Amino acid sequence: MSTASRLPKTIQRFTSKLPTEVNKAVRRLALLSLIGQTVLVVTGGAVRLTASGLGCPTWPRCTNDSLVNTPEMGIHGFIEFGNRLLTFALAAVAALMLVYLWNLRKERRDLFILALGLLASIPAQAIIGGITVLSGLNPWVVGLHFLVSMALVVFATLLVNRAYGRAGSFMNRILPGLPAVARPLMLAVAVFSALSVMLGVVVTGAGPHAGDADAPRNDLDWDLFSHIHAVPAYLITAGTLFAVYLVVRHKITGPFRTATYLLLGVTLLQAVIGFTQYYNGIPALLVGAHMFGAAVLMSAATNAADLAKHSPVR
Repeated sequence: MSTASRLPKTIQRFTSKLPTEVNKAVRRLALLSLIGQTVLVVTGGAVRLTASGLGCPTWPRCTNDSLVNTPEMGIHGFIEFGNRLLTFALAAVAALMLVYLWNLRKERRDLFILALGLLASIPAQAIIGGITVLSGLNPWVVGLHFLVSMALVVFATLLVNRAYGRAGSFMNRILPGLPAVARPLMLAVAVFSALSVMLGVVVTGAGPHAGDADAPRNDLDWDLFSHIHAVPAYLITAGTLFAVYLVVRHKITGPFRTATYLLLGVTLLQAVIGFTQYYNGIPALLVGAHMFGAAVLMSAATNAADLAKHSPVR
């Protein structure tokens, strides 16, 4: 007896209406997941940069007596609780994605596992956020919270690539061949991007934007770690410029060329923002832009490495 035949008839009727192939709804949910994870990074940055980290002073409730923020808590409570609400919205998108993939759970196991991983990671991220509040915004816990968001951006990027047939085992087009060096090169750029983000977390933990006036810092030398943080950024730039050279030299067309140019643009923009904030006293607005740029960088680097991995070698 098949699994479907053992389900109650009401559920069978419901599942019979679900997609049996990757359609526009599935693709849009994947894209919405990536956009949502990136927006979560931005709202999380807003919480820290507006000193709203303890806008809801406890967890899982906003206060000991209220699940939501109250008017007396002012703008800080509104910002912090709004960030918490976004987590529920992302969980709903991930759950809906799994529902839409139910009939494809075996055929498109790649999509189903990525969607399941995103859904499972969101409650874990919420718990880490709760520990962040209960620990009084310990900078290492705050940093872990941010890094999990970066990992979710990576997973969502992989999900989008597979939902749109850009990479993976179900590509809907043949990608142009790349020089053999392109694969390890783009993998290295992705690794350096992750390292740069991790060191950026250390720099932020030593800087002035703690999320609350009384929050502790990690007591490391901010200026020293700013220079250390710049080292992988230089390597990302060098690797991406070499990738652009390969694209031009070998007249590579298609998604990889677009991904490489996009990665170069994001990398250069991040460098400009980074240097500008360093020499101008780390203004909150530029720090927020740099955090958004970090999410876009991780997505762009993941995309380029993913496309290189699934392109044939010349």
